Amino acid sequence: MAYYQKLDWDVVDYQLQVLDPEIIESLTGKELLVRGPIPEKLEKNSYFVCIGAAQTYGRFCPNPYPKLLQERLEIPALNLGHGGSTPSYFLEHEKLSKYINNAKFAIIQVTSARYASNAYFESEYEPKRSYLFTRKSNGEKIPWIKVYQELLDKYDKEYVKKNVAESRENWIKESKKIFAQINIPKILFWFSIRQPDYQYNYNNKQAHLLCKAYPQLVNLQMIEAIKNDCEEYVECVSERGMPQILINRFTGEPIKVDQKWKGIEKKVETSKNKYYPSPEMHMDAANALEEVCQKYCDL
Repeated sequence: MAYYQKLDWDVVDYQLQVLDPEIIESLTGKELLVRGPIPEKLEKNSYFVCIGAAQTYGRFCPNPYPKLLQERLEIPALNLGHGGSTPSYFLEHEKLSKYINNAKFAIIQVTSARYASNAYFESEYEPKRSYLFTRKSNGEKIPWIKVYQELLDKYDKEYVKKNVAESRENWIKESKKIFAQINIPKILFWFSIRQPDYQYNYNNKQAHLLCKAYPQLVNLQMIEAIKNDCEEYVECVSERGMPQILINRFTGEPIKVDQKWKGIEKKVETSKNKYYPSPEMHMDAANALEEVCQKYCDL
């Protein structure tokens, strides 16, 4: 994402490159930029592909797990991680399918379900901002965390449960749809600070507890519903290296980074990464994936 590069330039060079000038990103109307380096050759079975959100992209990380695996497996990686992406994001970019299906295998990160629409709201993405939701009753646009808090504050738990269940079901359908479009071996990858299994007490009325840590709103039942659509399922649960102190790569000193992406109007800066996987977590991810990936490299 060009926007991450703009914010994070003093911390990491994401080596952004145009994958294909014919692939236009729906969010910006411009050529799709992916994290580089892109493999020199994109011939069939000559590389592997990684699909996911900012955790796959590797925000604040010089060596994300796709790059680490590339070095260990001795096969190039195509990193298609994109901040805030969901299964539907890849469905909207049909021309990506040829690059995905030309790969030897695909690592598919489990992404958040918080953006999956339901009867109460529709979700959308605005460049340079976080996901916004459109309340169906009046068309007002509100940030994702506020819409879930509104549901908990204003409605009884049965109504909230109904809408959460609908979002989860839509996420499952989207995931299965993208899996069906990928005809190479698929490795479903859970990458988080938490285990998939969690229960929420709807009497708590706290949106962050309802959604839980990334991938928000995804639970064990959802994973069980989709994992058999993939050849493999791998989990990496780690908090190693968190929070990550952000360092200016030019001076070697701590630095503060603007966080305008959150959709907050006022300027917000942070000196620590408390959300995206740390470099140490990416090493743990590569460790978890390496053996399974090697199996498909050897085919």
